Amino acid sequence: MTQDAPGQKPHKRGRGSNRAEFRAQVEATKADFERQVQATRAQIDATNVRIEARTGRNLVLAVLIGLVLGLTMLFSLIFIKELFMVFAGVIVAFTAFELAQALRHAGRNVPRIPVVVAAVGVVPAAFYWGAEGQWLATLAGILVIALWRVALLAWPEHRASLRSVLGDIGAGFLIQAYVVFLASFAVLLAAQPGGQWWTLAFLLLVITADTGAYASGLSFGKHPMAPTISPKKTWEGFAGAAAVCMVAGVLLSLFMLGQPWWFGLIFGSVILVAATFGDLAESLIKRDLGIKDMSSWLPGHGGFLDRLDSILPSAAAAYALFLIFA
Repeated sequence: MTQDAPGQKPHKRGRGSNRAEFRAQVEATKADFERQVQATRAQIDATNVRIEARTGRNLVLAVLIGLVLGLTMLFSLIFIKELFMVFAGVIVAFTAFELAQALRHAGRNVPRIPVVVAAVGVVPAAFYWGAEGQWLATLAGILVIALWRVALLAWPEHRASLRSVLGDIGAGFLIQAYVVFLASFAVLLAAQPGGQWWTLAFLLLVITADTGAYASGLSFGKHPMAPTISPKKTWEGFAGAAAVCMVAGVLLSLFMLGQPWWFGLIFGSVILVAATFGDLAESLIKRDLGIKDMSSWLPGHGGFLDRLDSILPSAAAAYALFLIFA
């Protein structure tokens, strides 16, 4: 047996060998972990590609942006109603501008400045002066847009036939009636005593309906609901949305609105129909304009109107329910 020479540190080679083995194990573990991370990432990417191919949306970006918008809306509704008014004003202004841009690309000469100004003006009018302010501000906005378009005829590049000018004014009317007026019902509702909880409840129901339709349609969708308008919307998705809306409606009715359980069924049914109608209506507008999304401002969602399509008619329906039952 070989012995260590006098004065030599014992087991020097053994310690060096142990350190080398430890480093090798660490490197092997690190390499294995990196392979697992890459494999998991590849699976997530492949799943996202399949979902995007089926729905046309980037799921990860859609969820992140939805969380940011949802948390901002939640904070403003619960803590500072005035902040919700500002939040709603910004969203409505961007949405109105977005639809005006889409209509301009389709050949309509819609003046964007009065469209945005009119959109912003309706929000505080509805918040501070109620339904009367909402109606007066909406009609005033339509009048301003029409007069602005007529005034543009003074410039040669904006001159057109009477029919074309009337079409441009009609496009401005569409923006005010479809986007601004319907959206202002959410502000009108939030301004009522306790209305912030009704606003939050109907928004949660819309989100529930969209999520239920998305998940059910993605998993079981085979029969298109309106193939000429929205080929990816299926009856299976609608059934899934209906099921979760009934459950969510009852829970929100009992624990948030202080209403009886049966009101939750009415609440869920009304919002389900309104949200579905809003989704199909916007799909019809996009189909007529020949576009897939209103814009690309919200990655994973499309544009602001692509997110508000279900909310717009639902806001009016929720306000009507508030007046009847609250």
